Amino acid sequence: MTERPNILWYCTDQQRFDTIGALGNEFVQTPTIDSLVNSGTAFTHAFCQSPICTPSRSSLMTGMYPSRVHNTRNGNRSFPESTPLISKLIADNGYSCGMIGKFHLQSSGHRTEPRLDDGFNFWKFSHAPRDDWPTGHDYADWVRDQDADLDQLRNSPDRVPPELHQTKWASDMAFEFLNQQTPTTPWLLNINVYDPHPPFIPPRAYADRFDPEQMPGPYFQDSDLDQQRLLSGVDFQDEVRSPEEHKAKQKQADYYAMIAQIDDQLSRILKQLETTGQLENTLVVFTSDHGESLGDHGLMYKGCRFYEGLVRVPLIFSWPGQIQAGLQSHGLVELLDLTATLLDYTHTPTPSTLQGKSLRPILEGSTPSDHHRDSVRCEYFEALDPHFTHGTGSMATMYRTEHYKLCVYHDQNLGELYDLEADPWEFRNLWDESAHAEIKNRLILESFNSHVCLTTDVGSERIAPM
Repeated sequence: MTERPNILWYCTDQQRFDTIGALGNEFVQTPTIDSLVNSGTAFTHAFCQSPICTPSRSSLMTGMYPSRVHNTRNGNRSFPESTPLISKLIADNGYSCGMIGKFHLQSSGHRTEPRLDDGFNFWKFSHAPRDDWPTGHDYADWVRDQDADLDQLRNSPDRVPPELHQTKWASDMAFEFLNQQTPTTPWLLNINVYDPHPPFIPPRAYADRFDPEQMPGPYFQDSDLDQQRLLSGVDFQDEVRSPEEHKAKQKQADYYAMIAQIDDQLSRILKQLETTGQLENTLVVFTSDHGESLGDHGLMYKGCRFYEGLVRVPLIFSWPGQIQAGLQSHGLVELLDLTATLLDYTHTPTPSTLQGKSLRPILEGSTPSDHHRDSVRCEYFEALDPHFTHGTGSMATMYRTEHYKLCVYHDQNLGELYDLEADPWEFRNLWDESAHAEIKNRLILESFNSHVCLTTDVGSERIAPM
């Protein structure tokens, strides 16, 4: 066994936290992910730093809050050149690094996303499973090489079959990467599949396994419609509707079907690692960039809100014999902490810009597992283009403790306050209730202090007292 582990970092897109059987969802089919929960450590309260792809992924790849990276929007022309990516740092520290699928630190609209100084020596790119790019889309080329038409399959009644699906392609590319590795060099493989991102169009073979009528449906009360009307000027991708109008149970069934396919394809990779004798020295990480509303509170897809389903994500580590098995840690965690943990396990010197806090002490049992942070933070600063929201570009932050969640829509002079102990699914907004004015004011101050201390860029390195 080498001193430093291999890293299999599997990141889905838009998968909410409550979609795993071993963590309490009886409607999903996730035996592979369940096995990771049982053999490793699951952080049940892990939060992304933005509910939107590019700012969240920018945060993950740098260990900095999106506003500190200066990369808060989807559709951006470029990425700040001075900001080091952790893949580059880890590669410079002796790892062979591969990337498969979506990267999305810069816009892939009207172009293939340009490469950065990312450290990857293996790069198989697929921003989305559409044939929208004339060059540089490795997955579409792979489908075309098999005499199939990707867009035609997407629009067919059976959708893209499992054997031609992007999720399956990602596993095939993982095999290609693994076959190129040598025993003397540790590796890191970052797999970024597009599912379960909308549109919710799983292969028919998976969709047929989930009956919409048997789905539990979203977290919704009639009062949600009134609350969302108050927030109607705040960015969001879809119109506010009742679960029936959203056809939420059908979408939930399709969403779970997409996750079932992810689970099967992750299983293929883990079996390959086991067959080749690499699993015992591989730290497996399963997570997602942000969540999905899925009909909660009358909302579908994503936008400028901070409800649990949208900002809380899976975060599971497995490395049998090296980290704690069967542990569910309920302390507050940010995805920045995953960044710090990867640097820690690869023995990579941490940059001065790193804002995450390694989870290794919890994983190895040297510190209590019930607390990691006093609070977590999430941002939305003009993150979605008006093309998707018909809005004007909202500016909002979330500040969450174990007990309360404060959301401030800074450009609208609106806010939300939830007592998560009494109201875990956020149905009763306490923002305007006089009985909670004191706690609201205290949290606003704490959130403001957090924002100033964590996101202020003080400029270049100081070289002298004057």
